Amino acid sequence: MPRPGIPPPDIPNDVPRAEYPRPGFVREDWLNLNGTWQFAFDPGDSGLERELIHQELSGRIRVPFCPESELSGIGDTDFHPAVWYRRHVRVPASWAGRRVLLHFGAVDHDATVWADGREVARHSGGFTSFTADLGDVAGTAGGEAGVVVVVRARDARHGPQARGKQATEYANSDCHYTRTTGIWQTVWMEPVPEVHLRRPRITPDLGSGAFHLELPLSANRPGHRITARVSDADGATVAEASVRADFDLAPRLVLTLPEEGVRPWAPEDPHLYRFRIELRDADGSAVDRAECTAGLRSVAIDGKRLLLNGRPVFQRLVLDQGWYPDGLMTAPDDAALVRDIELSLAAGFNGARLHQKVFEERFLHHADRLGYLVWGEFGDWGAGTGRTGRDNQQPTAGFVAQWLEAVERDYSHPSIVGWCPLNETHQELHDRQTVLDDVTRAMFLATKAADTSRPVLDASGYSHRVAETDVYDSHSYEQDPQAFRRRMAGLDKDDPYVNPDTGAVWSLPYRGQPYFCSEFGGIWWNPEEAAAAAGDDREVSWGYGRRPRNEEEFHERFAGLTAALLDDPRMFGYCYTQLTDVFQEQNGVYRFDRGHKLDVARVRAAQLRPAAFERPSGEEER
Repeated sequence: MPRPGIPPPDIPNDVPRAEYPRPGFVREDWLNLNGTWQFAFDPGDSGLERELIHQELSGRIRVPFCPESELSGIGDTDFHPAVWYRRHVRVPASWAGRRVLLHFGAVDHDATVWADGREVARHSGGFTSFTADLGDVAGTAGGEAGVVVVVRARDARHGPQARGKQATEYANSDCHYTRTTGIWQTVWMEPVPEVHLRRPRITPDLGSGAFHLELPLSANRPGHRITARVSDADGATVAEASVRADFDLAPRLVLTLPEEGVRPWAPEDPHLYRFRIELRDADGSAVDRAECTAGLRSVAIDGKRLLLNGRPVFQRLVLDQGWYPDGLMTAPDDAALVRDIELSLAAGFNGARLHQKVFEERFLHHADRLGYLVWGEFGDWGAGTGRTGRDNQQPTAGFVAQWLEAVERDYSHPSIVGWCPLNETHQELHDRQTVLDDVTRAMFLATKAADTSRPVLDASGYSHRVAETDVYDSHSYEQDPQAFRRRMAGLDKDDPYVNPDTGAVWSLPYRGQPYFCSEFGGIWWNPEEAAAAAGDDREVSWGYGRRPRNEEEFHERFAGLTAALLDDPRMFGYCYTQLTDVFQEQNGVYRFDRGHKLDVARVRAAQLRPAAFERPSGEEER
């Protein structure tokens, strides 16, 4: 079976993003459909009436890059209410007798898929994956079969919609960036038997030295069994178990490791176990098989302490928006995903908030193997309908559905140490229940129901509407280190800083949970403009507070801000804004093209000073 990241031999070299797109659940047979597709803009959203599903399209686009990006070969950054794709796909003859699944990594925002003129899938949401079952299009015998795949994507400019940081005005401004419409992650196919494995849930149980596997199936057949085998980094089998697959839609089993085989996953030792899962029929013949990876680690809460594997690990996080100059929300290649993690680690961070975007699964795969701590988040911006008021946030039921799709896809990645479905949902708290209250609670409870192993933060920064949220936080872009230190004080009296600082009330009171400042810094630094004394033209260059006059002032401010949080024994972490510049938002540690613009070694040194939270003496001050 191929290892994740190694394309099968029949993938042409000119196919962009040719690596295996689902490293958390690997099958041997698959076909990458990235590359040139027929394409058409549909400005009046009249394509269905004009029967585009039955017509050749005159344009061309390079999938998986969106039409607004340079890498797509189009680069049209206007609004596109609807776009169409078409491709004739040859299905390998060796797939005959199996069902063919057509997978889309992400399509923004509402997608409809037809195969040979027959609708096979609908999906709403621009950040999450979905699948179309094409049935037995490969036929039963003979040569290659073909199927015409047509995709329509709709992307409304107005109204509540989970957009993340995509701009609703034509031009980029502040922290809103060029839009993404249509396909923006890998499109691919795989054959599966009629009864097949679905993505498993692998839950680590460090206390017992075991993994709990939930193994959903497409259906049950008499006599079927599932066998799971786990091996260590050397390939040696360390545990094996089997369970009947004819009683339950999702059979469960436990793989208990021998004591000498227990090796926790941690930032300093990101050990991954490899799982081989097989579905066998009553005769013992293999029906379906797949490979997965997982890490043995725990996340726990003890008072104000958030613990990793039973010990305090200060989370030095960076805000990562996951945008690229040429691909926008799509990384130009797999190496770019690795490079972003390596740049963050080089600057002294040990993890990231994956901000206003559901990152592609390959990023999480690399985070797993590099020991990089991440908070899984959702691109919920787009729910606001105006200025802060009593009912200005209007997230829809679709937010909950899309978020659950993200949690389900990413459940088994050990690098994810927490979930946060909402961000900066600024709205006044008053005595009437609003849509924001209902949806915030729905997303929190849905997350807790889907995953009991990780903490959930109801909303990052603003509008904490769930009293029992596992974690509490705030955002502060105060630029004076001493004023910031005063603002962040108060945890020892159970009176931490709560947004906003205007006297308004947006959140339910703090109740003693683990607390961190999940956005701070954002120091506005562009060395060329600082040297040219360019002033405060925020359309060209934008950041928080007064721009430093020189790099030395940047480092003094950075060290002072981080020290205020590192020195608090009750603060379990922070998240600095941000890893890279993004278009006009020039407050990154690195440039938008990932080039250097300051002395990263000094940034690293400021962060790697001991954190009070990690010192043994901090245990007495819970």
